[in-house]
Amino acid sequence: MRYKYAIELGGANTNIFLRGQGFVLKEPTLLAVENGMDGYKVKAVGSEAKKLLWKTTDDVEIFNPMANGVIENFEYAQIMLQTFLKKLNYRKGANVVCLIPCGLTKDDQNKYYSLFEKLGFNEVLLIPSVICSLIGQGVNVTSSKANMIVDIGGATTDIAVVNLGSILKGVTLGIGGKAIDIAIANSLALGKDGILIGLPTAEKVKNEIGSLYKNDTLNMEIMGLDIENNVPKSRIVSCKEIEKVIKAHMEEIVRTINVTINSLPPEISTDVVKNGIIFTGGVSKLFGLEEFLKRNLPYNFVISENPENLAIYGAGKLLNDDALLKIIVKN
Repeated sequence: MRYKYAIELGGANTNIFLRGQGFVLKEPTLLAVENGMDGYKVKAVGSEAKKLLWKTTDDVEIFNPMANGVIENFEYAQIMLQTFLKKLNYRKGANVVCLIPCGLTKDDQNKYYSLFEKLGFNEVLLIPSVICSLIGQGVNVTSSKANMIVDIGGATTDIAVVNLGSILKGVTLGIGGKAIDIAIANSLALGKDGILIGLPTAEKVKNEIGSLYKNDTLNMEIMGLDIENNVPKSRIVSCKEIEKVIKAHMEEIVRTINVTINSLPPEISTDVVKNGIIFTGGVSKLFGLEEFLKRNLPYNFVISENPENLAIYGAGKLLNDDALLKIIVKN
């Protein structure tokens, strides 16, 4: 049975790959919902909703229907995906591969099945995104040799050990790009010369000057509200001001990697040490991450060249490889 769509409902973005066409859609996993006289009404979805962040009145709420890889608001997740699929001229009856995080409960998995069935899909396959990322990296996931992957995404970090087409051990941490954005905003608000900023600005700070290099001198000007008198102001933020915040999150990830490897049987941990660890996910693009890992992680590793989109490209390979898909489904 051929599968036409691969869909990843990520913590930051929703990605769609279409067999025969490629990577066709990448949109923020966001909705803007207005509370009016007739109840709640969807005002914007995806990129249009992101444009409204921190720019709306109190009666407009902008939120992500997903929480740590779990469908938190079924109705709005359905509306969001319907909007995205409409852009692709989707017709009901197609088969879909859906990427999911490690460690979902049966109830959480059933929400995914229900969502895609409501959208009119025929056959629905749930495949762990870490397996798709390994495929995207060119790793033979059906080999008896174990491989470890660390996916630092928008909402969560998945740490998994894979062999024979399945996950031997998987851990999900509630650490991702959004958690770092929140921590940066809180740090700047509570620190010296406190300034209150929104999450879009915090995300921009992270992406432009967030760094784990020891002697980095990056800085940028930001606009916000003075924490004491609530009036607009601008100030220069240096990468050193937010280094401690970012470092704390990365240290927790490294700690969990070490605990995971130490809990593996000797033969499996030997494979992991020999093959090295693959880092992927959008936060893997952080300045200085490679140097930080060299200082703090006692294992070989590689950072994916296209970390943000690796999983969806791996899923695209699955759509075109029926034999490999069969092996993964079987396991």
